[in-house]
Amino acid sequence: MSIIDYREAQATLADADVIHDEAQVSEAVARVAATISADLGEKCPLVLCVMTGGLVFAGQLLTQLRFPLQFDYLHVTRYGQDTAGGALSWKAAPWTSVKDRIVLVVDDILDQGVTLAVIRDRLLQLGAAEVRTAVFADKDNGLDKPIRADYVAVSVPNRFVFGYGMDVRGAWRNLPAVYAVKGL
Repeated sequence: MSIIDYREAQATLADADVIHDEAQVSEAVARVAATISADLGEKCPLVLCVMTGGLVFAGQLLTQLRFPLQFDYLHVTRYGQDTAGGALSWKAAPWTSVKDRIVLVVDDILDQGVTLAVIRDRLLQLGAAEVRTAVFADKDNGLDKPIRADYVAVSVPNRFVFGYGMDVRGAWRNLPAVYAVKGL
């Protein structure tokens, strides 16, 4: 993992376009939380956060879910600090058994859909009774994705986006809004 260059990160943010501001993000997360609460409220699901990008969304979503749940994480990635997807890398499986459970997988972005589809299929192979998916952002890239998210907070254009869990060269996952890099 490389060290973030402060000046480069600041320049990237200064030159970026705001796609969804902080108020829009908060409103979208509240809407998704209400829908998930209505759908899964009596089912006590296992909620799995896809690290690392899904952490911000999962953290804020969990505080708005109004039902008992169990929480765990898994770590699967195709990006690392790159700006394009590569080979799938499983870094950590959930510690909690998914057998006979209703599982809600929470991730940052549905880009090409490869990672989320593999996660869903693997959880079903491990015996999950049902797998639902919630993503903070669904990229409008015109691709025929192998999976559609059950719950989507925001749609983003076919650009390289960052903020709210999504990074650009390892930086800016901590932003409360969503930005797009110029030129990517």
